[in-house]
Amino acid sequence: MQPLNKILLRKGFPFPSNLEVSEYPEGLPERVIQFGEGNFLRAFVDWMFHRLNKEGLFNGRVVVVQPLPQGLVDKLNEQDGLYTLLLYGYQEGKLVEKREIIGSISRALNSYTQWEEVLACATNPDLEFIISNTTEAGIAYDPEDRLELNPPRSFPGKITAFLYRRFQHFQGDPPKGMILLPCELIDRNGDNLKRIVLQLAQDWGLPVEFREWVDQYNLFLNTLVDRVVPGYPRDRAEMLAQELGYRDDLMVVGELFHLWVIEGPEEIKEKLPFHRAGLNVIWTSDLTPYRTRKVRILNGIHTATAAPAFLAGVDTVREAVEHPVWGSFMKEAIFEEIIPSMDLDMEMLKEFAREVLERFRNPYIIHYWQSILLNTTSKYQTRVLPSILGYLERKGALPLRLVFSLAALAYLFKEGKISGRKFYGQRLKGEFTLEDDPKALAFWQEAWEKYQGTEGSLCEVARFILRRSDIWGQDLTPLPGLVDLLARYLGIIMSRGTEAALAAFLG
Repeated sequence: MQPLNKILLRKGFPFPSNLEVSEYPEGLPERVIQFGEGNFLRAFVDWMFHRLNKEGLFNGRVVVVQPLPQGLVDKLNEQDGLYTLLLYGYQEGKLVEKREIIGSISRALNSYTQWEEVLACATNPDLEFIISNTTEAGIAYDPEDRLELNPPRSFPGKITAFLYRRFQHFQGDPPKGMILLPCELIDRNGDNLKRIVLQLAQDWGLPVEFREWVDQYNLFLNTLVDRVVPGYPRDRAEMLAQELGYRDDLMVVGELFHLWVIEGPEEIKEKLPFHRAGLNVIWTSDLTPYRTRKVRILNGIHTATAAPAFLAGVDTVREAVEHPVWGSFMKEAIFEEIIPSMDLDMEMLKEFAREVLERFRNPYIIHYWQSILLNTTSKYQTRVLPSILGYLERKGALPLRLVFSLAALAYLFKEGKISGRKFYGQRLKGEFTLEDDPKALAFWQEAWEKYQGTEGSLCEVARFILRRSDIWGQDLTPLPGLVDLLARYLGIIMSRGTEAALAAFLG
């Protein structure tokens, strides 16, 4: 079977009638550099730029940078940046499917083997935008990072080096400043990235003029993204290849629903006229309410359910939401614990939550908990912990289901082997492999070293987990009753498993 590439587009291949295919966009300038080549950005941002190009509203392409040593760069280049996007969802009450070959990516670079080529992009006068999605752990300050590293270790370090090369090449020309739209799901992602870039510039002794140029002429916009993207349809890949008539190792599945909220000046809206292409992109002066409801409800229930359901042998989000135990857990956690933890309009939150649960039931969106568990420790800190703290503050009690989810997360890493970013563990269905930050994996391993088979040592495990402010952003041991409750949940999960533990403690 022939692979998807630009040759296939040129030679009149008999594509199926239900697949949107455009001519390969030769000659368009690279106007966007994107740090991250994963499923989400390709099914969201790169799809949006493709739609703009089809409407003649942007006329530019995206050069993609792989921010980690391992990734999809080679495969992207083999396929000339092309991939098939399959979108499923409800439209006017009917379940619909849309299939399209996306052609917005010009090429892909590996930052670890092609760093000079990445920096060379900074000298491109057509380049205007930087997009990123390096997970919640990506926008973090690394005091050990260095400009002379090839490449700098952290994502903000790479951005600092990239902007410095641009500053040098264009001699600090104000119009050559970049517009940065980070898509990482952390609060004030643009503000945080700018703060760290300026800190690194100071640490590295870069000129004051460069820091002023970054501060005054580069726009770091806060954004919020929303689209469920399960990724490569591994269970249906062979069947889909037969239907499409070609092989695509980068095929990606997403839901039809999409929302991008961007906090920024109105004039930038005309540089990125997504609204003219009928895309659900909102420009606002304050994205806080949008972010809070999305991160706490949609992402929060994903993260809170992932570990316990996965341990119990439930593999997908849809399977969980339709399960008698885990479906109730998800609904009750949202409506009885997460929503009451927020100081926003209750009816607006409930309506959004109902939409989220309907989206989770989409029969075409096979979203694996194992994928959601990628970098799960930092996700828990940003997506679930604020609801625990908010509920305690507003209700004067602990949210039992959310604390239970933390116990399940801890138990997930109780026994297993660590190799770099990979954790090899065991669950009811057998062996599994997860990826997380090495620091987080070491943290869980060190926590379970406290366990000596006694109830008292289990409390020590709980106390060790909760007191690590470097993991959670604060010491959680002073929260009334949290150490004891976490230890109790750990004990019952260890003896009965997550599903029986849930039934025993939550009813």
